[in-house]
Amino acid sequence: MFTDFSAIPIFIAVVELGSFSRAAERLNITKSAVSKRITQLEQGLGARLLNRTTRQISLTEAGERYYSHVSTALNWAQQGVEAVAELQGEPSGHLRMSVPMSFGVRHIAPYIAEFVQRYPNVHIDIQFDDQFVDIVAQGLDMAIRIGNMESSTLVAKRLTRCRTVLCASHDYLQQHGKPQHPAQLRDHNCLQYSYFRGGQSWMFVRGNEQESVIPNGNIHVNNSEAIRRMLLSGLGIAQLPTFIAGDYIRANTLTTVMPDYQLPEAAVYAVYPERKYLPQKVRLFIDYLSEKFDPSQPYWDDAVFSSPHSPE
Repeated sequence: MFTDFSAIPIFIAVVELGSFSRAAERLNITKSAVSKRITQLEQGLGARLLNRTTRQISLTEAGERYYSHVSTALNWAQQGVEAVAELQGEPSGHLRMSVPMSFGVRHIAPYIAEFVQRYPNVHIDIQFDDQFVDIVAQGLDMAIRIGNMESSTLVAKRLTRCRTVLCASHDYLQQHGKPQHPAQLRDHNCLQYSYFRGGQSWMFVRGNEQESVIPNGNIHVNNSEAIRRMLLSGLGIAQLPTFIAGDYIRANTLTTVMPDYQLPEAAVYAVYPERKYLPQKVRLFIDYLSEKFDPSQPYWDDAVFSSPHSPE
């Protein structure tokens, strides 16, 4: 039995991306070249690895066994390459990551140019997505996530806090009144974030007092920037993270509602697969973000909460 080991990364890319076309794009080769190498690999092994239909690709039993072994081997081989590269002192290669859409556009993308100038041999590949993605299955090096990290096989490095405020436009509050207590939100149009992980209830805390309310509203949106635009149009009241709301509160186009009540706080994390060796490019990027984000008072909070710091 002869196996062309150079075809293994192609096979793994097809499995992880679920598509010959997407694997070809990642590897910068043609779709026909991908198909040819997979066929040659199967012929060398004497077994079919993939079930192919016009709509999807799935692993055969032999394919599942083969993938479980070669994916681990390729991962170790890649770690070996990165270990040697680190000894040479210059990080290189593709840094693939998943980043939340709104946070990423506002607070990750502006810093990419400086990072690439520092490390010109690192190629950045960012996927902006508000949903959590499986970074292992997607072949990503890391992700930025916002929330409260649950137990998992991923390693999480806390970068900074993430606070949320209740806010609305001045026009909306002049027309509909400014609620003073969470229960009064039932009389308002509350814009709701579809991926909110707290369930239907909005939780508020003031001192030892805790209030929970299920808000009323005719708008559910899966993107916080869209909610911000709707707030500016006077459509209602919403919870917004301060990394979005801060600029508009500073500009006095949005105002906080019930500022005496605190909303549950989360944090911004860099997460990556648990592994014996952390690639230099990942470590340097996480350290770089740590330079930019104060762990206790990020610059975007300055317009919302009193702080001696000034925004960058």
